[in-house]
Amino acid sequence: MAYLIGTDEAGYGPNLGPLVISATVWKVPHRVDETAFAELVAGAIARAIDACDADATARLVIADSKELYKPALGIRLLEQHFLAALSLCHARPATWLECWRLLAPEAFAALTAAPWFADFDEPLPWEADADAIECLATTAAAALAGVGVELVAVRARVVFPDEFNELVERHQSKGEALSSETLRLAAAAIAGLERGPIRVICDKHGGRNRYGRHLQEQFPDVLVENYGESREQSVYRFGPRARRVEFCFRARGEAILPTALASMCSKYLRELAMRPFNRFWCQRVPELRPTAGYPGDARRFKEAIAVAQADLGIDDRVLWRER
Repeated sequence: MAYLIGTDEAGYGPNLGPLVISATVWKVPHRVDETAFAELVAGAIARAIDACDADATARLVIADSKELYKPALGIRLLEQHFLAALSLCHARPATWLECWRLLAPEAFAALTAAPWFADFDEPLPWEADADAIECLATTAAAALAGVGVELVAVRARVVFPDEFNELVERHQSKGEALSSETLRLAAAAIAGLERGPIRVICDKHGGRNRYGRHLQEQFPDVLVENYGESREQSVYRFGPRARRVEFCFRARGEAILPTALASMCSKYLRELAMRPFNRFWCQRVPELRPTAGYPGDARRFKEAIAVAQADLGIDDRVLWRER
């Protein structure tokens, strides 16, 4: 067997809310690359749908989160397909808090310490239909089992504003911070795997082409070999034959299935964070419009809550990302 790992982020650009980096880990038949893997999964799901005489609504969709989430349409499609996919690794969070515990346990203390998250919890799913999620999950599970594919894990690294600012200061740029934290998450995912070749596909970080130094810092006990750096992709390999690891940083990496699911995870967790955040402030500031946290609108939001923030004694460091 071999492994495919995909990583992607959501919330790199905003001033409000967390940066979320996710990794998904798949066990696949030996020598199946990411293109063949996507075809294998799609074909297996199509055959499973035909076998149970289901319609197209039973087809699990794993795609770039931008294709499944539009602010005007709500979170339903993203939630429906992400939670169905998540169930493939036997994770079925029934509540908001349980979802964080499953996917980002390291962030739990920081999450619950923020005033907008204190005492907050709600049942999941928020907008998706639970029966639809179950239908998608059942069909996909049967399909993947039939072709020897397994979703091993979905994990996230969630960086809230105070830690985000500290990381940017330490690394001297947010691009460096993103690369460092992404590779730390990927290394943790690799550490728990059995023997077998591992291919990690990452969406490129801010257009950067060179990642060798970051990989060598994260994996100091091996020699990281450079197999080409370009605008389209940068490839590195290291480790013995029985556990050869390849990292590929690709432009439009979210087009690859493991990375697409990481994109869905990151976006879903960020939306889980922003809803209680907006609710907290909208309850305290009359006629306040919610924000997605991106520059421009984030400044509007921050100015609108300034008086309430001062009254509540909430420090900027837990609220505002400087870069």
